[in-house]
Amino acid sequence: MKPNSTKLRSYLKKILIVGILLVTIILFVRYFQSHPAYVAELRRTNPSVIFWIVCVNFIIIGAVAVVNHISALICRIQLELRESFLLTIYAALANFFGPLQSGPGVRAAYLKTKYKILLRDFTFVTLIGYGMFACVSALFLVVGVLAWWQTLLIVCTALGASVAVLWLFRRRGNSSGMLSRLHLSRKLFGILLIATFLQVSMTAVRYGIELHSVGANASIGQIISYAGAANFALFVSITPDGIGIRETFLLFAQRLHGVSTHDIVAASLIDRASYVVFLAILGIIALSLHAHKRFSTKTVIKTVT
Repeated sequence: MKPNSTKLRSYLKKILIVGILLVTIILFVRYFQSHPAYVAELRRTNPSVIFWIVCVNFIIIGAVAVVNHISALICRIQLELRESFLLTIYAALANFFGPLQSGPGVRAAYLKTKYKILLRDFTFVTLIGYGMFACVSALFLVVGVLAWWQTLLIVCTALGASVAVLWLFRRRGNSSGMLSRLHLSRKLFGILLIATFLQVSMTAVRYGIELHSVGANASIGQIISYAGAANFALFVSITPDGIGIRETFLLFAQRLHGVSTHDIVAASLIDRASYVVFLAILGIIALSLHAHKRFSTKTVIKTVT
C-alpha cells in the first residue's frame, strides 16, 4: 500500500503543478483580454522605459525576498535563498491576481505546512513588517512637501499606530509564549528596516521613470511623496493589483505631491502594463529554477537558535 500511496501522491503533485501553471497562463491571458488599454499602452511606450521599469522591479522583488527571509528567521526558520525567492514570486502572483493582500496568505500557508510555524506567530511578524512599511511610506509621503515638525508628527503617528496594532494583537486571544518562540533581535530588525527602506525607495524610482515617460514635470520631492501615497493603497487593496484603489489614494494626496490627474492615470497604465510583463518573466524564472522540485511542502525544519 505504501508504494502505491507514494506514487499516487507523486501523480497528484504533478497534476497540481500543471494545474497551477495552466491557471496562471489563463489568468494572464484573461487579464490582457479584459484590459486592452494595457496592451495598447505597451505598444506606445518606448521599450527602454519598460526595460528600466522591469529592472527596478527586480530590485524591489529582491528587497521583498529579503524581508520574507528575515521574517522567517524571526520565526526561527532558516529558508534557502532560492526557496525565499520562489516563495516571494508566488506571493507576488497571488497579490496581483487575488483580492486583498493574498501574498501573506500564501506565505503563511506554505510556512505552516512545511515548517509548522504557528499562524499567530507569522501574523505578528508580518504586522511588524507592515508597521515598518507604513512608517517609511509616511515619511516618503510628507518629507519633501511639509515642514520638518509636521513630517515628524506624521511619522510618529504612523509609528504609534503600528505599535498599538501589535500591542492589541498580543493582548487579544491566546498569545502565550509567542515572544519567547520568536527570535527578536536588533540585527534582524535593522536588516528588515533597511530592506523595507530599499523597497520603498526603488518604488519611488519606478514611479519617477513612469512619470517622466508620460511627460510629467515632477520634482524629486513630488515623486517621493507620490510613492508614499501610492504605497498606502496596499493596505486596502481589494481589487487585483489595487486597480482603482491606488489611483484613489493618489488623487486624495494630490495636494501633497501635486501630480496632475492626467499624469496619474497615464503613469498607472504604464505601471500595470509593465508589471504584468514583469510577473510573466518571474513565472518563467520560477520554472527555470525547477520550482516544482524545490518548492515542495515536505516538512524539513531548519531552526535558528
